[in-house]
Amino acid sequence: MASFHSLCSHQLYAAPCYGKTQFNSCKKGLFSTPSSCKPNGTPYFYRQYRVSRSPLIKAMVSDSRNDRKQVELSYDLEDKLNKLADEVDKEAGMTRLTLFSPCKINVFLRMTGKRADGYHDLASLFHVISLGDKLKFSLSPSKSKDRLTTNVPGVPLDDRNLIIKALNLFRKKTGSDNYFWIHLDKKVPTGAGLGGGSSNAATALWAANQFSGLVATEKELQEWSGEIGSDIPFFFSHGAAYCTGRGEVVEDIPPPIPSDIPMVLIKPPEACSTAEVYKHLRLDQTSKIDPLTLLEKISRNGISQDVCVNDLEPPAFEVLPSLKRLKQRIITAGRGQYDAVFMSGSGSTIVGVGSPDPPQFVFDDEEYKNVFLSEASFITRSTNQWYTETFYTNACPSPTLSPRSIE
Repeated sequence: MASFHSLCSHQLYAAPCYGKTQFNSCKKGLFSTPSSCKPNGTPYFYRQYRVSRSPLIKAMVSDSRNDRKQVELSYDLEDKLNKLADEVDKEAGMTRLTLFSPCKINVFLRMTGKRADGYHDLASLFHVISLGDKLKFSLSPSKSKDRLTTNVPGVPLDDRNLIIKALNLFRKKTGSDNYFWIHLDKKVPTGAGLGGGSSNAATALWAANQFSGLVATEKELQEWSGEIGSDIPFFFSHGAAYCTGRGEVVEDIPPPIPSDIPMVLIKPPEACSTAEVYKHLRLDQTSKIDPLTLLEKISRNGISQDVCVNDLEPPAFEVLPSLKRLKQRIITAGRGQYDAVFMSGSGSTIVGVGSPDPPQFVFDDEEYKNVFLSEASFITRSTNQWYTETFYTNACPSPTLSPRSIE
């Protein structure tokens, strides 16, 4: 009688998401799934392995009456699952999609004038970074309302939220009748000057377009998004852009900063009200350096303290004096480990570029026990692809997001 000796044991758990099977080795035998799903609608499978580190399953078959007759059988599990996924994809349209929603920093931010409409003209180098939220979209059976949930308190879940505004805008522009269930897994702090809400809106527009069969171009999405927020159009760049006007005039540029330069983000619990910061802005006291000169210096020589100019720092420091003290302490304690230390946007995040490590006083002083900390790096995206998450970013959120602990 033939006996079967399996060289690995496994369990398969199927789940409806989008992207083909991927396998990673893990000594404990637990395999994590990708953070984002491919927008082509192909399902993938969650996996949990007990022993095997390879998708290739081998077995030995022998005849107990004559052990000299042995045959090795090979079974390529990954190939089998991918073929199954292709068959399912032929029958099923897209119903779910998970996307990464990264934030940004302003490497420099010059305020160049006051407009007749009450807004200010600016000139800034925006760059996407690796800290971000996750947005999970599912088609809703409803034809009248989106439903938004999130993992943190205090985030509006109605049409005050830019995600809902973006989906309403997409339906208005395209005539789409798709409504969604959306879950926002929030990691970017609010009131931080990092554009987290604007990124969520851009990501929602991208997702809605995927579900609708790409009825709009990236350029159209970018133009439409300016109707609901000045920073949203930037996220339809490739990750680095020179932005002018209110911020909605976006000039895509080649990445001027290497992606392997690390940074640390330090945000106190207090937020800076953008309206209050602008109320304290005095244009006659802003920097006079040409923003194009700053861009040229960064492109040629990289980041340094003298090029990371932010005209909103002085008014933000008036609104929140402790923020000025935090920046000064980071510079002093850093002892040269940072190439530049500056505030992003209208605050209240202080960025230290050149090292992923916060200064020790942030851990030691009671005053800073509730700060948000995260390392990050510069990222970009390819045409027709959305941003993807990098997996080495460590965030230490304040209690408003989750308990403060190193991950």
